[in-house]
Amino acid sequence: MKIINSIKKFTAILLCTGIFAGCTGTSDNVSDTVTSGQSEDTSTENTQQNSAENITDSDKVRITALSGPTAMGMTKLMSDNESGSYGYEFNIVSAVDEVSPMVIKGNTDIFCVPANLASVLYNKTEGEVQVLAVNTLGVIYICENGDSVKEISDLKGKTIYASGKGATPEYALNYILTQNDIDPEKDLNIEWKSEHAECLAALLADENGVAMLPQPFVTSATIQNEGINVVLDLTDEWDKLDDGSSMITGVVAVRKEFSEKNPDVVNEFLTRYAASVEYVNSNVSEAAALVEKYGIIKASVAEKAIPECNIVCVTSDEMQNALAGYLKVLYDQNPQSVGGAEPRDDFYYGV
Repeated sequence: MKIINSIKKFTAILLCTGIFAGCTGTSDNVSDTVTSGQSEDTSTENTQQNSAENITDSDKVRITALSGPTAMGMTKLMSDNESGSYGYEFNIVSAVDEVSPMVIKGNTDIFCVPANLASVLYNKTEGEVQVLAVNTLGVIYICENGDSVKEISDLKGKTIYASGKGATPEYALNYILTQNDIDPEKDLNIEWKSEHAECLAALLADENGVAMLPQPFVTSATIQNEGINVVLDLTDEWDKLDDGSSMITGVVAVRKEFSEKNPDVVNEFLTRYAASVEYVNSNVSEAAALVEKYGIIKASVAEKAIPECNIVCVTSDEMQNALAGYLKVLYDQNPQSVGGAEPRDDFYYGV
């Protein structure tokens, strides 16, 4: 198995692409760091083993994952691949701008990316990208250095430190605020920072501060200051709107040409991936060790962060309903955030 760890600082990428979470490195300190499926049955496993035996080195399935929560759910599969000869070649990268050219040039087959980037690539390739599954729901939270915020309406009159202006974090926050009759321009002050590390620093320095932070920055914040409380989960706040959509961070996608030529391989991967996600969520300590092994974040941070990262494997109709609604929210605020157009039905694999 080939594991490639890039060393570009991820905070800048988070800002530019609007990812809600993810970091690289292996430090407990966030400034150093950033720098539901079921197991297979025996008959399925035998089929998959037979399939793997027919994969030569030149035919390995090339899988690329962006470092952070969108890759955490895959770590058990990565470990199994080392001993199971599944025929997968994993490539863990830190920067979104590394993934897009690989997809466009056909240098990767399956890839974990931010949800809106999958839509951008779908439009850029004229429909040659499909989403296999939602793999991470929202991982962004409102944190307070204090305890005055109990519900979304308590944000009125507050200053919120945030990053991601002009990208999906801003659009998601604005959507939640406006749906709760809070005007983002008039009812509170959003102080935009260039990266999540700056938001964290501002929160730590302000004894009454409020900040919008993603995992695992949230975990790192609470480790550094026990007075910092997680007061709102924006995924929960989105769900309360009950509009049929979900707040989504990341997806697993595939090149359409590859899925059409190799449907059995793709379906086997999805089965294994669902089992990997279940393992990560059910065996947090062991999964945290794998997260560190593959250079995503240090195990001590991962163990606290994994339960809050909303790692999932949502497929088929449920995937389409949740993802289409989310992309529409982004499109309504800025069409370019999803590539200029909402994806058609052929964007959703297995629907």
